[in-house]
Amino acid sequence: MQTSALHDHSEPALPTATRLPDPDKDAPLKEDIRLLGRLLGNVIREQEGDVVFDVVETIRQSAVRFRREDDLAAGAELSALLANLAPEQTNAVVRAFSYFSHLANIAEDRHHNRRRRAHLLAGSAPQPSTVAHAVMRLKEAGVGSDAVASFLREALIAPVLTAHPTEAQRKSILDAGHAIAALLAERDLPLTPRERERNVRLLQARIATLWQTRMLRYEKLTVADEIDNALSYYRTTFLRELPALYDDVAREIAHGYGGAALELGDADYLQMGSWIGGDRDGNPNVNAATMRHALLRQSATILEFYLDEVRALGTELSTSTLLVPASDALLALIEASPDDSPHRNDEPYRRALIGIHARLAATARELGVAETPHKAADALPYRDAAELQAELSVLAASLAANNGAILAEPRLDGLLRAARIFGFHLASLDMRQGSDVHEAVLAELFARGGVEADYAALEEDAKVALLLGELSRPRLLFSPFLEYSGTTASELEILRTARELRQRFGARAIRQYVISHTETVSDLLEVLVLHKETGLLRPQDMRGDVMVVPLFETIPDLQRAAGIMADWMALPPVAQLIGHQGRLQEVMLGYSDSNKDGGFLTSNWELYQAELKLVDVFADAGVRLRLFHGRGGTVGRGGGPSYEAILAQPPGTVNGQIRLTEQGEIIASKFSNPEIGRRNLELLVAATLEAGLLPAGAGPQATGRLATFEHVMADLSQRAYHAYRGLVYETPGFTDYFFASTPIAEIAELNLGSRPASRKSTRRIEDLRAIPWGFSWGQSRVLLPGWFGFGSAIAGWLDDGDHGNGGDREARLATLREMGEQWPFFATLLSNMDMVLAKTDLAIASRYAALVPDADLRQRIFGRIAGEHATTLRCLELITGKGERLVDNPSLARSIRNRFPYLDPLNHLQVELIGRHRAHPAAPEDRHNRVHRGIHLSINGVAAGLRNTG
Repeated sequence: MQTSALHDHSEPALPTATRLPDPDKDAPLKEDIRLLGRLLGNVIREQEGDVVFDVVETIRQSAVRFRREDDLAAGAELSALLANLAPEQTNAVVRAFSYFSHLANIAEDRHHNRRRRAHLLAGSAPQPSTVAHAVMRLKEAGVGSDAVASFLREALIAPVLTAHPTEAQRKSILDAGHAIAALLAERDLPLTPRERERNVRLLQARIATLWQTRMLRYEKLTVADEIDNALSYYRTTFLRELPALYDDVAREIAHGYGGAALELGDADYLQMGSWIGGDRDGNPNVNAATMRHALLRQSATILEFYLDEVRALGTELSTSTLLVPASDALLALIEASPDDSPHRNDEPYRRALIGIHARLAATARELGVAETPHKAADALPYRDAAELQAELSVLAASLAANNGAILAEPRLDGLLRAARIFGFHLASLDMRQGSDVHEAVLAELFARGGVEADYAALEEDAKVALLLGELSRPRLLFSPFLEYSGTTASELEILRTARELRQRFGARAIRQYVISHTETVSDLLEVLVLHKETGLLRPQDMRGDVMVVPLFETIPDLQRAAGIMADWMALPPVAQLIGHQGRLQEVMLGYSDSNKDGGFLTSNWELYQAELKLVDVFADAGVRLRLFHGRGGTVGRGGGPSYEAILAQPPGTVNGQIRLTEQGEIIASKFSNPEIGRRNLELLVAATLEAGLLPAGAGPQATGRLATFEHVMADLSQRAYHAYRGLVYETPGFTDYFFASTPIAEIAELNLGSRPASRKSTRRIEDLRAIPWGFSWGQSRVLLPGWFGFGSAIAGWLDDGDHGNGGDREARLATLREMGEQWPFFATLLSNMDMVLAKTDLAIASRYAALVPDADLRQRIFGRIAGEHATTLRCLELITGKGERLVDNPSLARSIRNRFPYLDPLNHLQVELIGRHRAHPAAPEDRHNRVHRGIHLSINGVAAGLRNTG
């Protein structure tokens, strides 16, 4: 039996949100989810038949009763249903619940946009995380508009897209999702009955497309695939929304201060960065060719955009000199235009734009990113993006001088701003490599050049002396007449290619070189010597083309960071180098590895401490500090809301200079929808303005309590560190437990990215990348990296108060509550952990623990995890006074409540399939492939449901 898209069911055809009464403001969201669930049910019935549909519906009903009503009988029924699924039904069920999660995400994103518009239409007070709210706070604090304008002219705010393998969705799935989002948005308009009926049919068609689209990648992603995936977000969001945001920011500042639109000149405070194609740390698939390919594809993307916009402007700017005069500069510009049509003799803007189009096409040919059309073959390519900006400025100035300023607003202003922001390179491409590789390359160059036989064996002081001596000499170590190892040849070729690409696409094409595992000053000097070898550094006056950026990752690295930077900046050649950099130096902090190394609480504290010490060291050296935050997707890897994270930074660490990574599925959730993308870009600007310009206010620093709070945190950190390390690194058998109780082995087989899951071919936790580490704990619903150790730390510290060690228990508890109320750092830590605990489910986690074959090991370790979880919940409630999760974030609480009944079956099925897979590794190929595919489908679905994969 089949059903039409408009057929209504007395019982919804597939997972829908609960029908419990909710505030009216959420009614549209419930309606959207209900509609999408019904249409998905229709598609399943049509595509798979009544039997599969009925199975899905029965599982749905049991899961809802079990989750929302604590119905134990429903839980037993659910387990039996899932365990007894016919093999041919399993994957269809997994896909059904996975797609519901995807559709629910789309509906929620649409509702966020809807609610924002509702606030604007209602004239509500500016919402936190908006520029309007930031300006309001700045004005109230006595910060003037001139100070804001000056701040933005000097600022750099740069989200950096990375290809870390946590994106569980294929681009085809994302594209279908964009179409569904657009159709949902259309439903907010007044539609006729026929239009609404057509809208529903199109929605069902798009959902049917999803159902017939392969959810998984069968081939591993290449770096080229990752580059193309990232570029799709530029076409969707960045190319238009980022320039438009500049206008919004200027208007909001002007509106807030009661003046005309703020003139920021050529300020380009918000720019894009990328690691995709340049980050070769642990990724053997990244080399000189991928770096060249990345910038060619980036350049092609932006030049295609410019060409399309110029073509459209030529259609729009039909202004005639028979009616309105044009500037002399514009008339001079059209002399170089190849357009000689008599029909456009009086249309100077069109003639000028034909010339600009021809020059852009010639530029694309010159840069090697496109063929030049025949008519543009003789046009002169632009030497750089500044020339393009200059010509576009001629048009804008002529319009402004001749009653046409408003004509520039629809497109020309945005194009001119895009040219300033994106140039011909689109985004700055970082290079990254591990310090051990640099050492090996230098060791070979020194040995082959007869300088030092065993550089790697030298003490640090000897290394520094040798490297400084090398920087002072004009001669090179490399000889074209000698052969070198593949690593050395490849690394040198990459740096030579970087020099070539900067000359080709502009100085902003490659500006940073990040050194992973920076542990000593010599790690930094080694890269300077390699830059000297390849022409990126001119030693005669210590002018460098690319800034060397240390990355401090582990807990010991973070503790050494300030000392290393003090010694680095004190070196005379380095001081000279930094002087040429505008007395600015960037430092990157790694959130992921510090968490894997020391746990959630200790990682956050050591990052905070490192930042404070770096501020002091840089102030003493008279150098501006720019921090690059290597944040991951999950809280366990430094994730969480960006606005709150920036505001929680220690005083003096933002100051208008901030870069931060955007990774994996977080890129999709933030930037696949243009409106949400604009909001996420805006909140970065708003937070940077507030963190950089607002006075300290009445926080713990002003009240004199900060020293006390920091002393408490230092104590808590030590306790949490020992609890976390005691479990992860010191408990016999923990590694075996981790590999058995999570889908880490199955995740490693997913075609999520071009980078291996481990740095080395071992099962050591130390060698495992932080991303699959977090991904695995998320899939098993433990989310251990986001909370473990907190409970032990708080309980132990409070217990010491009971024993008279430094105050009584109640006084200590009062201090903790004061910290949560007054200290943004601690408040954000609690808020992020609250979110993680809301997504944690130890009942489901126990199902994964049952996969551990050693019963004693299972009980021992899961018992410790469960005990720590209970202690953490109890301690969090003691501090916040809130016994339920997400009391302060009701929208997220509703989202979790609505989607988790449909996430639970995916987790249960995943456990069932992993058990089958591991029990029968030598099963017939068709059965093996079906089970294997089912596991990977469930991983995709759980990732979508949690919206945190890595």
